Amino acid sequence: MLKLSEALAGWQPASNGAPSEPLTLLEAGWEQIVGSKVAQNSRPTRVADGALTITTRSSAWSHELSLLSEHVLHAVAARVPNAGIRTIRFRVGRIAGSTGRPQPPERRNAGRRAPRPRQASADAAEALARFRSDVEAERGQRIRAGSRECRRCAALMPPGRDALCAACSNARLRELTAATGHVMFEAPWLGYAGTVALVSGLQEEEYERIRSQLLAHWWRMLARARAAKRLSRDGRERLIASSYVLLQSRLAPEEIMPATVRSILGDELHDLLYGEV
Repeated sequence: MLKLSEALAGWQPASNGAPSEPLTLLEAGWEQIVGSKVAQNSRPTRVADGALTITTRSSAWSHELSLLSEHVLHAVAARVPNAGIRTIRFRVGRIAGSTGRPQPPERRNAGRRAPRPRQASADAAEALARFRSDVEAERGQRIRAGSRECRRCAALMPPGRDALCAACSNARLRELTAATGHVMFEAPWLGYAGTVALVSGLQEEEYERIRSQLLAHWWRMLARARAAKRLSRDGRERLIASSYVLLQSRLAPEEIMPATVRSILGDELHDLLYGEV
């Protein structure tokens, strides 16, 4: 990778005084400017009318970087001194090419003191070092004040919060729901005891919530087929009905009788699925 000092040495303004591809230079050295964690969750995406637009992974990251706007501007000015960037704008969007888990930071408390005025950096290396130092100092201050890291992504959270930040908690819920739903469809007779052996960390109240949601979803699909008086071409309603009956009854497959199926599905749906008997 091209060193920052080499990139700066090789860059010259265009003959008309306009900056030459400032966005390209910022994209190439973004990790050196803001550090690896911030770079995983943000990208410079546009330079126009004296403003640099930074796309972030979430509104929380936009808020985090807005509190460090002065430091970012200082580091950016050192990187592209003739680009005329005076302000920074933020937008939430997809971060192409990023790696690692999202690490959305918490929202800061209101009333944060503004950074003290200080002398301009002598060169780009000093500006970048200052920025990284500011970020590390801010993180250390918050940890000393009682903030703790999210167990999953290491983002700082206020004291007293759960072990996971909001973003990681939502991600865990989506993953847990998908994994549990898959087991309920493939082996609905397992119940909570059997499902928790396959889905690590699943709590019984979570199992019951997902079970209720899945049963409601399956029934809506079956009810649509009943109202239309026809099945889909692939006949998926028969598979859904089989899992529905087992999950609803909480019985083992060998305990299911034809009368049980008819009782749970109703005569009209039963006959549509399996034909009149």
